[in-house]
Amino acid sequence: MATELSVDVAILGAGGGGYPAAFFLDKSGFKVLMVDPIGNLGGNCLAEGCVPSKAVREASLVRATAKKYPFFGLSGMVPQVDWKAILAHKDKVQNTRYALHKEEINRSNILFYKGVGKIVDEKKIEVITDKENFLVFFKFLIIATGSRPHSLPIAGSDLAVNSHDLFKLNATVPFPSKPIIIGGGYIGVEVASMLENLGAKPSILESTELLVGGLDRELSLFLAEKLKTRIHIELGAKVESIEKDRDKFKVVYQKNNQAHTLEGDLVIMATGRECLTPEGIEKLGFPSSKPLPVTSFLQLYDFPHIYAPGDINGKSMLFHSAVLQSIIAAHNIAAGGQPVSRMDWKSVPYTVFTEPEIAGVGLTEEEALHLYGQHVEIVKYDYAVDSRAEILGETEGFIKLLFDGENKRLLGAHIAGVEASQLIAPLALAIREGLDAEALAHVAFPHPMISEGINKAARTFSP
Repeated sequence: MATELSVDVAILGAGGGGYPAAFFLDKSGFKVLMVDPIGNLGGNCLAEGCVPSKAVREASLVRATAKKYPFFGLSGMVPQVDWKAILAHKDKVQNTRYALHKEEINRSNILFYKGVGKIVDEKKIEVITDKENFLVFFKFLIIATGSRPHSLPIAGSDLAVNSHDLFKLNATVPFPSKPIIIGGGYIGVEVASMLENLGAKPSILESTELLVGGLDRELSLFLAEKLKTRIHIELGAKVESIEKDRDKFKVVYQKNNQAHTLEGDLVIMATGRECLTPEGIEKLGFPSSKPLPVTSFLQLYDFPHIYAPGDINGKSMLFHSAVLQSIIAAHNIAAGGQPVSRMDWKSVPYTVFTEPEIAGVGLTEEEALHLYGQHVEIVKYDYAVDSRAEILGETEGFIKLLFDGENKRLLGAHIAGVEASQLIAPLALAIREGLDAEALAHVAFPHPMISEGINKAARTFSP
């Protein structure tokens, strides 16, 4: 080994689960070392996920809006698609973010290395870079190595591309006219929706009977109904193989005990993500590629000085959730490892960036009825009576709020329709703070905005 280092905190991974803790602890006077294979901040979210995919999505929305010109009394051409230019816009956003992150690192005292960290034992890691390998002794360890795209173990799986191939820097996947998307989770439906906006005719093959499993069932059914008007969707389709003949692909799947085939010019594997555990995790008694079990304080069971925030624990595989978990872990480390800050998983909102958008937080209707039975009060606000929805011509959708009928506390909130991703934030705060119907009913949201629907829904339960 070239050198040995001793630090207060070693961090594996500079994504959402890693870098917020690094900066907090650095500013708190801790000696922090962070190692990441990308060599910059943002993890997969910036490299191939949230940020670049939404850059492409926004381009697709501009074109989709043009299709609505007649509704607003306008006329004109629907823009032509320059796929390479759209990808260049995506790359520009990514490079801008990377430059800003580089400045953040340079302003800090964090010892930052491009490379990987290998667990040696519960007290030290080995940092492996292109230039050197060295041991790092730590008082606390944060494992934030995130996740990677999952691939079905089927014949021809190597013929498919995934979210990494589509959205990485300098991506070269050509624009598909008939993409076949395997998987109807949030990645699959989002990619299908944005590609359709840009002129493609996508198909989704989902093995279960619901799109985006884990949603409130009413939202899932609403999403499927609306997407089917634009996208070919096969539910209950179990993919068996992928074949290629020149520039065409054929996907073979089973549905209702019968074999079917689907042909297209690109196959996209969107079957979820799997935990990316660091090398050497077996030294701590955990299997590789499996979620690391953590307490609500983000500590590993049996190793209270080791924390595992973010995708690596598999509890809430969302970037904004990873950031919050990272900060909670940092607070507990700053307190000397004392459990002073706890993660509230149920107050983390999710968003599905399709058209229409879907968002939710807290208990689903099914979960609430199971836990609270007849004491659950369900109130809804229909977009059909909303002034902004009428202005936008987006009157299909709803806000659904679930309350505890005894104390009127908000248990869950689910939104289907335009601007759902913006509307869910105040409801996540309400869940986090344990607010009741009266609190939501007596806040004045601006007019004419769909957020008024939160008021109106709450007032039907608490006038």
